[in-house]
Amino acid sequence: MVLGVAAVTAAGLLAGCGEIEEPVPSGATAGTSSGPPHPDRAAGVAIPDGRVEHILGRVEQRAEELMQSTGIPGMAVAVVYDGKVVYEKGFGVREVDTEQPVGPGTVFQLASVSKSVGATVVARQVADGAVAWDTPVRQSDPGFALQDPYVSDHVTVGDLYAHRSGLPEHAGDRLEDLGFDRAAVLERLRLLPLSPFRASYDYTNFGLTAAAAAVAEQARLDWAELSERNIYEPLGMTATSSRYADFAAAPDRAVGHVLVDDSYRRAEPGRQPDAQSPAGGVSSSVADMARWMTMVLGDGSYEGRQVVAPEALQPAISPQAVSSPPAAPDARAGSYGFGFNVGTSAAGRVVLSHSGAFNAGAATAFTLIPSADVGIVTLTNAAPIGVPETLNAEFADLVQFGEIREDWENLYRAAFAQMDAPSGELAGKVPPPAPAPARPLDGYAGVYGNDYFGPATVEVDGDRLMLTLGPGKVTTPLRHWDGDTFVFTPSGESADPGTVSQARFDGDRLWLEFYDTDGLGTFVR
Repeated sequence: MVLGVAAVTAAGLLAGCGEIEEPVPSGATAGTSSGPPHPDRAAGVAIPDGRVEHILGRVEQRAEELMQSTGIPGMAVAVVYDGKVVYEKGFGVREVDTEQPVGPGTVFQLASVSKSVGATVVARQVADGAVAWDTPVRQSDPGFALQDPYVSDHVTVGDLYAHRSGLPEHAGDRLEDLGFDRAAVLERLRLLPLSPFRASYDYTNFGLTAAAAAVAEQARLDWAELSERNIYEPLGMTATSSRYADFAAAPDRAVGHVLVDDSYRRAEPGRQPDAQSPAGGVSSSVADMARWMTMVLGDGSYEGRQVVAPEALQPAISPQAVSSPPAAPDARAGSYGFGFNVGTSAAGRVVLSHSGAFNAGAATAFTLIPSADVGIVTLTNAAPIGVPETLNAEFADLVQFGEIREDWENLYRAAFAQMDAPSGELAGKVPPPAPAPARPLDGYAGVYGNDYFGPATVEVDGDRLMLTLGPGKVTTPLRHWDGDTFVFTPSGESADPGTVSQARFDGDRLWLEFYDTDGLGTFVR
């Protein structure tokens, strides 16, 4: 799974559930706000007083059951309600080999939950008048370019934070896997084909990173420093950072784990996401995230102090693009704001959320229900299988209905299994029993050029070919399949386990299937 796919899936699952009607309990109110009625803010199902406190024991029970049924190493959970932290606890261990326990202060990698946190960093700049959501990126970064000159001139910070620039899904991620740094990835975005500007939605890490980098450039700070100044320090998020080095140095940190032969093992190497820090590079604890959630639910206010002005925050948590179109007339759509999933629950309440995922061992999610002034964050140190999303969805059901209304565990497990399925036309297939022979290996050797991915070097190593790509010198053997077709196993965050890629030679041309998602997978010798 690539970073952030879970966020889209979570929105789709929540948006796709059928309508469920429930009578309003006697004496209950339809909302939490006082004053004149607001029809557009009225919930369809009331929440009786005391329900949140009543369900906390059930949440803990489900957390323990999910730990046991999945075997994941560690998890931490925090719940905020009515401006206070009403629950926070760690489960399991930070690392399987050490048995060090997880606590509320344990630091996890947030993966794509970083997008929502980063959106509040930008909102603070908007509130200060330093930038606007509709500021063109080129105003701060004159060199920024996409394939279409009109889009290059007009794409805004908000366009990129809402994934509506036209860039293809996960644009640039495979460059990062090959060792390209942020500047090199952003420079190459101009080579990618574009979907219709502001009329399409495709989730990208580096599109959003380009917007955040431009905002930081305008402030004359790097992104990590801007995040500290704008959000982490004002909220007292002392364990939170947008630098991988700070996570790696944290004494109380949860390392990533992957499932190998039915048991979880520490992922080697771990995920180093600094290149896309605004999109996936935050590390934090549930204790710190509880402060952040309280601020978002408080309309930008925390402990009586306005951290982010409401008028700057509101666009981020408002629908800006349709991320999950409804599949039927009676289905709810999923929307995306600026770094937030924005949906409507079966109870008729606005729900703000985001998920994050690293194949190298991180799965995270938060869910906020502003009308109930309640939120939950769940962080884990295992490759994603839907555990945070399950617990959060069950919590949202318990808050709104007093019971769990869907089999969220199996729904999410199936969704993640589908997303984690190996890619490649030959994945799972056996080699032909009588393949056509390859040509002499020397005939394939050479350096094959590609403007987007850079050179691919093919060398003879004894009785096999070796393929090397990118500034990270990512090297993998090519296994003969049939005739001039070889196969290899891609590596990196973008390659799901079991993925197989073809490497097909045709004279001086080399086609690499895994790198052809946007039609740029042909290399020329």
